[in-house]
Parts: sequence; C-alpha cells; structure tokens
Amino acid sequence: MARTSNHNRQDSLEKALQLFWRKGFHATSLKDIEKALDMRPGSIYAAFGSKEGLFQEALERYAQQSLQELKHHLASFDSPLSGLTAFIRGLGGLRDQDLPSCACMLVKSLLELSYQEQGSRQKADNLLASMEAFFTTCFIAAQEAGELDTTLDPVRLSRRLQAEIMGLRAFAERDVENEVVQAVADDMALSLEALSNTQLKTQR
Repeated sequence: MARTSNHNRQDSLEKALQLFWRKGFHATSLKDIEKALDMRPGSIYAAFGSKEGLFQEALERYAQQSLQELKHHLASFDSPLSGLTAFIRGLGGLRDQDLPSCACMLVKSLLELSYQEQGSRQKADNLLASMEAFFTTCFIAAQEAGELDTTLDPVRLSRRLQAEIMGLRAFAERDVENEVVQAVADDMALSLEALSNTQLKTQR
C-alpha cells in the first residue's frame, strides 16, 4: 500500500525543488526522489503523476518563491529603481547563502532539457517570461514616478536586466573569490542607477 499518512505535499515539493535545483532533471533518479521525499514510488506517482510532473511543480514553486521574495524586497523601497538596484547588489552575496546552486533553477533547467522534455522546457521558459513581465512593470512604475526617462523601452530594459541577472548567477558558479562576484553585481547596479533621471540631474 502506498505510504501517504506522513505526506505533506508542500514539504515534498520543497524537498524536490532543492533536489532538482542541485542535481538537475536528468541526474536526479527515482531513488534520489524516494530518499529525499521519504515516499515510495506509488505515492510519488499518485501525488504528482510522474517525475516530470513533480519537476514542473517544483519549477512553479521555485518561480513563485523567487517572485515573492523580490516583491517583498521591493516593498521596502519608495523608488522602484532603487529597489531593483539594491536587489542586484544583493545578488553579489549569492555565494554566502546556503543554496543548492548559485545559478537560477529555471535557467539551469532550460539549458539542460532537450526537446524530448518539451513540456518542462516550455514551463521554464514561461516562468522566465513571467519574471521578465514583472521587471517590465517595475520599469513602467519608475517611469510613472518620474525617475526614468519615458523614451526608454521598459520591455527592452527588463530583458536586459534579466539577461544580466542570468549571467551574474552563472558567473557566481565559477571558481572565483566572493569579492569578485560582488564587484560584478555592484557594477551592474551602478549601470542601472545611471538610468535614473534623478541621478542624471545630480550629475549635471
């Protein structure tokens, strides 16, 4: 009989998230999942349908958590642009955090998955698109607040920002000193600050 009495779905998803984020989809075996979730195969399939079904739910959870953390961070700033620049600077400390990987789980998955896992590839891509859309709303808010030139394209800015974050997080996986990662993050933040109308007026 499948063991489900001690099964907490959210707890299982969090454990699966940590496992997939660290090892990737292909390198994670069913035995790995059984051990991490403390569930038998029948219970896993009953709860999530398949390994790929569990993986996609883990991707969704990761994206939701990441977005909530970003929103919580930005809520403490009056200025959308200041919030984003502080967020970028904070990413310089990725190596100091206890994470399965410094790289974004969505990006890792997009790079790893083949077209045989088209459903999961599309899931990761859609979630990244949602994050891009959120960045766009932040830049639009900055324009409405008068801190960003309205002639700038907020969609283009959000795509550049996302690409830079992807690159920074991948760079943090390299065998370099933590101070090097922080310096790159600081430079990225300065570049973002330079877009501010307030900053431009101060420099004149």
